[in-house]
Amino acid sequence: MTAPETGLEALQARLRAFADERDWARFHSPKNLVMALTGEAGELAEQFQWLTEEESRALTPEQHEAVRRELADIQIYLLMLADKLGVDLPQAVADKIDENEKKYPADRARGRADKYNKL
Repeated sequence: MTAPETGLEALQARLRAFADERDWARFHSPKNLVMALTGEAGELAEQFQWLTEEESRALTPEQHEAVRRELADIQIYLLMLADKLGVDLPQAVADKIDENEKKYPADRARGRADKYNKL
């Protein structure tokens, strides 16, 4: 008996099935997925491009929905890339948090935006 899929695994399986049903998997090389991910990140940046700091914190409902959709596009390509490369994203994130906790100790980094080598 196999372990049940997590939320991310279930989404990756759904995305895999979506691509397979359309015969798109052959186009989903790591390079192409990274290019698509980068494009979607650009589209997210475009949503904030001319906003002030305050406006970026108080999006209209329409702006919020546009940002929501771009975040979903980014997550889709990120999940597909991780799936293609066999990366366990939750574990990779946990490992990176561990690394950042060492690089940015709270007692030295609190309230500072300096890079770790400047703390």
